[in-house]
Amino acid sequence: MIARISPRKLRGAVAAIPSKSEAHRALICAALADGPTNIRMGESSEDIEATIRCLTAFGAKIERTDSGLRVEPIAEVPASCDADCGESGSTLRFLLPVAAALGIDARFHMRGRLPERPIAPLDRELVCGGCELTRPERDVLRIHGKLRPGEYELPGDVSSQYISGMLFALPLLDGESRLAVTGRRESVDYVAMTLQTLARFGVAPELRGDSYIIGSDSRYTSPGEAAVGGDWSNAAFWLCANALPGCEVTVTGLDANSAQGDRRAAEELRRMEAGETTLDAADIPDLVPALAATACARNQALRVIRAERLRIKESDRLASVSRTLRALGGDVRETEDGLTVSPLSPAGGAPSEGDLRPYTEPTHTCDADAYWPGFAEESTSAVLTGGAVDSCGDHRIAMMAAIASCACAGEVVVRGAEAVNKSYPGFWRDFAALGGCVELTED
Repeated sequence: MIARISPRKLRGAVAAIPSKSEAHRALICAALADGPTNIRMGESSEDIEATIRCLTAFGAKIERTDSGLRVEPIAEVPASCDADCGESGSTLRFLLPVAAALGIDARFHMRGRLPERPIAPLDRELVCGGCELTRPERDVLRIHGKLRPGEYELPGDVSSQYISGMLFALPLLDGESRLAVTGRRESVDYVAMTLQTLARFGVAPELRGDSYIIGSDSRYTSPGEAAVGGDWSNAAFWLCANALPGCEVTVTGLDANSAQGDRRAAEELRRMEAGETTLDAADIPDLVPALAATACARNQALRVIRAERLRIKESDRLASVSRTLRALGGDVRETEDGLTVSPLSPAGGAPSEGDLRPYTEPTHTCDADAYWPGFAEESTSAVLTGGAVDSCGDHRIAMMAAIASCACAGEVVVRGAEAVNKSYPGFWRDFAALGGCVELTED
């Protein structure tokens, strides 16, 4: 699909969609619990549907209700199954250990770039625990055998999803287990979110030093109902749009006290307004596309560091962010572990210093119903040129290009615009509702 965008300033209110990260976790815990759970959430996405398909293959029953989803937990574990995880890395990394703990001979079917994305050293720990992993086909990962209780170890700076996957699996084993997390820890908020969801379902791993202890008496118990909060990761694109000259966007349905690490989007925008030029992305890598686009659109310098894990996302996201923003007229370069955004000179068409809004202390409300960081003054100058770009099959690149269009002088054409379906199927609908001028056509 191709999106043709004529530059417009975005104005209005938009409701945050349900958090993909929270939904994955709630669905998994509900499927492993001792009774049914009603999960309150709005629209779904391709990644959430992938987790639903896999849990259904494991034996859970999941049906839609007026308020979200009803999950009947796994009553009888199948001996074998085929599990379609699509392009969802979260689904694969969370459910590989769960399949191992349940003793399912599972064939995980993968699409897109997922077969190329690493699973080491999670695979090593599963093999050490009594399982076997094979690749019978390029797009299929098979795990069989049953995970034993015992000692496991994972690095803290490779993928928090590996740690979460093991934390989901170990309570299912008959015996005490220990998961040691070694070295520097990154994306710690995602692990905290996992622990928070586990606690809601009656599982409370004990932290001793650098290890989580999962007792032999750990059992999942349903709370009856579980709510999924608004998604800060996707809402970040609207918050960043609101930081652009001439735009006024309010996002509702966000919780400032959420366990989601990407709640820092508002804080990072305030730091950029105050002149901060370095973004440490170790714990918030998913915010990099939106914040890099904001820096380009506001003609500000930004140095992104500790973002090397973005190279193994749906695209090599350091390469695709820099390539896309350069195609739209920005000056963005890759570094070994991040990006450098450089301001354009006035001769190149960028606004002069007087055209950029001075920093003012933002006024905002922040509760479960509304969030508005408070940036919105007009600018008469377009910083970027516009142009044709490719989403690289990456949802965040497509959304980034759309937000950057607000600061472009000419049309922005996004090939592969359907990539947004992975996390935010209604993105183009909401973009148009905010005043964006977009025409969607088949490629």
